[in-house]
Amino acid sequence: MVATGPIGVKDMPRPDENGRFGKFGGRYVPETLIYALDELVEAYSQAKESVTFQAELKSIMKDYVGRESPLYFAERLTEHYGGPQIYLKREDLNHTGAHKINNAVGQALLAKRMGKKRIIAETGAGQHGVATATVCARFGLECIVYMGAQDMERQALNVFRMRLLGAEVRPVHAGTATLKDATSEAIRDWVTNVETTHYILGSAAGPHPYPMMVRDFHTCIGQETRVQCMEKWGGVPDILMACVGGGSNAMGLFNEFVDDESIRLIGVEAAGFGVDSGKHAATLTK
Repeated sequence: MVATGPIGVKDMPRPDENGRFGKFGGRYVPETLIYALDELVEAYSQAKESVTFQAELKSIMKDYVGRESPLYFAERLTEHYGGPQIYLKREDLNHTGAHKINNAVGQALLAKRMGKKRIIAETGAGQHGVATATVCARFGLECIVYMGAQDMERQALNVFRMRLLGAEVRPVHAGTATLKDATSEAIRDWVTNVETTHYILGSAAGPHPYPMMVRDFHTCIGQETRVQCMEKWGGVPDILMACVGGGSNAMGLFNEFVDDESIRLIGVEAAGFGVDSGKHAATLTK
């Protein structure tokens, strides 16, 4: 594992209304997707201000996802290291076993509001695919999940779960037959079926407004954490640490605390055989 180090909050630009922060963000996509993205921006802007949408989202997150997730004091782990008190935000106790369901519920509810009947998604390990298949079953939406052929072999159990939930899992054999190629196939599908289809992206990636939506739908993680910390010891953490893959989990936790200058925010990436080996998953460090 490798830590990316504390984030310099004062020097960190915040995204504007177009999703741009510094030289990053925004959207650079084929013209065929501009209509779909403009439609999505407008729908999401309205949904954020809609009392009805927010009330329905809150109800589903509570009664279906099982929020709030516990903030658990890891007593044995704290004793083992003999240092700071260690608490775990138990996103693994959400419905489907991960944080991915937060974003999937929000985007599926938005797609339903937009009148979309068909959902597509990409998945690597399968957790986002399972979450998407789950919410599509909940809302009665057609679900197509693109998955690299190699990933399907490695994650056969999650493929079974997606199909059990009624999703069609389409293997992708092109390229390396992994997540990158599954994403490319999903985008091709979206371009072709843009009128009826919504693409649920699972990571803090892609064109605006996707990173913003993913951040917002996961912000409940950090918001709950702040309240739970106040209830447990009457303060805020000294350090917040999150694993970083696509970034959705980390953004969900960190976004609530980026203006708290006393708190260190630490992202941890998988270093594999070393960050200079070419065989790692440290997308931010390298």
